[in-house]
Amino acid sequence: MEFIGAYGDDDGEKERNSCSPREEVTEVIKSCAPEVFVTDTDIVEHNGRLGSSVLPAATARHVEYNLPRHLMHAPVAGPRNPGDSLNMPVGTRNHWSGQAEDAHMNSFAFDDQYNTFSKSGAAVDPHSGDIVGKSSVAAVQKAASQAGSTRRKKQKLEAGQSQRPESGIALDRPFVLKTRQPWAEDVVPVEQELTEAQQEYVAALNQEKEEKAALSGKEDYSIFHGLKGEDYQGRTWVDIPSGLQREPDGKCFLPKRVVHAWTGHSKGVNSIQFFPSSGHLLLSGGLDGKAKIWKTTGGRECMRTYIGHSKGIRECYFAEHGRKFVTAAYDKGIKLWDTETGSMLQRFGDNSAMAYTVRTHPDPSQPDVLLAGMHNKKILQFDMRSGDVVQEYNYHLGPVNTITFIDENRKFLSTSDDKSIRVWEFGVPVQAKCLADPSMHAISSAATSPSGKWWLGQSADNRIVTYSASESVRHNKKKTFGGHSSAGYACQIGVSHDGQYVYSGDGEGKVFIWSWKTKKILRSLKAHEGVCIGCQWHPTETSKIATCGWDSTIRLWD
Repeated sequence: MEFIGAYGDDDGEKERNSCSPREEVTEVIKSCAPEVFVTDTDIVEHNGRLGSSVLPAATARHVEYNLPRHLMHAPVAGPRNPGDSLNMPVGTRNHWSGQAEDAHMNSFAFDDQYNTFSKSGAAVDPHSGDIVGKSSVAAVQKAASQAGSTRRKKQKLEAGQSQRPESGIALDRPFVLKTRQPWAEDVVPVEQELTEAQQEYVAALNQEKEEKAALSGKEDYSIFHGLKGEDYQGRTWVDIPSGLQREPDGKCFLPKRVVHAWTGHSKGVNSIQFFPSSGHLLLSGGLDGKAKIWKTTGGRECMRTYIGHSKGIRECYFAEHGRKFVTAAYDKGIKLWDTETGSMLQRFGDNSAMAYTVRTHPDPSQPDVLLAGMHNKKILQFDMRSGDVVQEYNYHLGPVNTITFIDENRKFLSTSDDKSIRVWEFGVPVQAKCLADPSMHAISSAATSPSGKWWLGQSADNRIVTYSASESVRHNKKKTFGGHSSAGYACQIGVSHDGQYVYSGDGEGKVFIWSWKTKKILRSLKAHEGVCIGCQWHPTETSKIATCGWDSTIRLWD
């Protein structure tokens, strides 16, 4: 017990009892929830009972339960978006970046402050005068100085003061330079006389300018290059010379070398044709828009140039035994020319489509018939006297490339980019036969044999195909000629007068000659630097052949 009493009298107990009473600490509670709009919070739960609010998202596009009308149109409630720069509900915005207020401001002041903000990042608020944007000292000073200069300029404009300093030029006296220019001391060169070569070049240049000016004025004319239009007997330069006829046996020989070259066209030559039945003249159509006629005998000079197309000539073709010829050009024009006088006789079509090929009727009883294969998939038959369209053949599905008369001129064949061959009765606008096969290719050039029994076509697969040209048109698979490269070009083809040789141009500038019987290549001539687009055997001189290419030359081989 003594120990218990001693324990009770401990000094520590006295010290504890002697301390002041314990102070009570009050607990402070702070709400971390964001502010919430509590207006109209009577929202229906999923089970349809009123109770705790279930707020749909303000951006929701569909609701899975029915809401009353007054709740659907209630103001947006919920926590504010802390990431919103304007701290504004979406429903109260009138601009994608927040709330835009209307303000009336001078356009000059607005542009000035806009440019200042774009350069320095700070501008002056026109209403309050405070700096908005970057808070750097340099930006603020630049914006303030720009605003001050704007005010000063505006005051000067209102006061009527000019912004430009006076130039000091007296308007009542002639203008005189105050300082001499650097080139004032240069000596003016004395004009020297041109040499003969320079004079020829200037003359050719002036002639070309005159021709271009004539083309721009849409004038059709021609230039005669010969000395006289008639000889002492009254024969014109177009008449066939006496004694010019084909050899009796009619056997053709292979050409070996170039005997002459014509270089009158300024651009590539696209088409050539000998004068019918004699070949004493050669017609050429160039990509420079000019047609020319050359003599193949004597001096072999250019006799006349026909100017009337603004773009290159696609094809030219003789009509009425050479007294007239037709040209079809890339300017969508088809024109009939008089060979001797050079006058333009007739214009065909309305320039709505380009003609790829033109052919006149070979029968002398129908000299005024012209067929044109058009780019718009049609074959038009024109009357050469009036220029009107009298018939239309419209069955092709692509541009028409060739037209060839067969079967004693009672029918004609046409080929197109639709890879088909169609047979027509002349004068009947309904096709008589259509040859189309998945293995066929587009035919770009065609010709017939001298006997009229066979029809040959330049196929796009680097081959020359053969069809019978009698009453029934059929493919002759045994007569196929290849070895050249003509894909992509409308290289002219043909058959020699004796029917022994088949010839064709080439995309690499060569002329290929095959044997009709053996189908072997007998000769290959490097004719042009580029594409050899045209070639034709001479009608009377059986060992000569003419070629043309896109190197602007025409060559005669023998």
